[in-house]
Amino acid sequence: MKIDLSGPLYDALKKATAEYASLIEKNDLPGATKKAAEIARFYHELANMNPVNKKEYLERAAKWERVSSGKIRSKQKPSQSPHTETEKEEENEMSQKASSLIKTSNVKWSDIGGLDSVKKLMMETVVIAGLQKPESIKPWKGILLFGPPGTGKTLLAAAAAGSLHATFYDVKSESVLSKYFGESSKLISALYNSARDHSPSIVFIDEFDALSQSRDGETSEATRKVLSSLLTELDGLSDKKSDQLLLTLAATNTPWDLDTAVLSRFPRRIYVPLPDQKACKEIIKIQTKGMDISGVSLESISEKCAEMLYSGRDISNFCQQAIWTMIHRVNPDLYKMAELSFDELKMRNLQTIPLADDDFREAFMKIRSPITKNKIEQYEQWNDECGEV
Repeated sequence: MKIDLSGPLYDALKKATAEYASLIEKNDLPGATKKAAEIARFYHELANMNPVNKKEYLERAAKWERVSSGKIRSKQKPSQSPHTETEKEEENEMSQKASSLIKTSNVKWSDIGGLDSVKKLMMETVVIAGLQKPESIKPWKGILLFGPPGTGKTLLAAAAAGSLHATFYDVKSESVLSKYFGESSKLISALYNSARDHSPSIVFIDEFDALSQSRDGETSEATRKVLSSLLTELDGLSDKKSDQLLLTLAATNTPWDLDTAVLSRFPRRIYVPLPDQKACKEIIKIQTKGMDISGVSLESISEKCAEMLYSGRDISNFCQQAIWTMIHRVNPDLYKMAELSFDELKMRNLQTIPLADDDFREAFMKIRSPITKNKIEQYEQWNDECGEV
């Protein structure tokens, strides 16, 4: 897993910029010069970590290098210099953080097994958004996807973006939640400003409940401020004068924890259930693509997957477990090849044979679903009370 180190760098940059402003205010030019060189180094590191914004970061680094070399002197009054410069840096920082959430989606609707009714609703939303239509026909601007974990909510959002060739913002709660007061709300505003600039855009917010839990309980002032900013942005999506597509897709495993004001901004709430037997069969075919499964009892295996309350993610793990069972059987000394170089390994082929029922039987013994029937009933009850269907 790739670890994102840009967050700590942004924090260090923000601190260094504030310290520079303070040194200028105190007329400590030697200290400010040294701090400017430190800021330049931070921008060089960010440029290396973020190819999309590399040019802009390098330009900022060059500017701070000129400051540190004495080629640029601040001509602003002390009372203006630190605040103006810091605000500009903070605004640019938020913009860059928002842009770093842009991902490329090549997912197609056909890559998702099952979920036919859910995909149909999503496709309709995407199509209506792009068609020329009477003014009274308004596309949905916010869709809430809810259901058990691992059922394909992220894939649905990626498919929507991929089908439109839209800018895809893949937002995790930890990407926007900050330990600094007020910073999270500023980042949410920057996120939607960026999405408008890069429309058509789809903003996918995973673990949405972490950003928008009910305000009835004990929540901090910072959390309430984040929620307020989020509600403001969601309201702004319904601008009648704009024909740009900016669709927010939010996913949650705990819809009953969401704030009621947030729910009102998502009139289309779609339940993404566990796959049934037919969907399990389709997912198994997708997850074993390139393997020979002609001798496998696919009907009975997919039926058992449904009985064991497997999610799409569980089935993916289940298929990988079955494949590895076959690999271990055919290649008992596979580990010994670890002595070879990677270039040598690339010149060799892994031995495989058709998958068998026994491979899947062993996988059933190792893969367990964390979902219970009681939890499914809770989702279905919430869907009956608050969902679309």
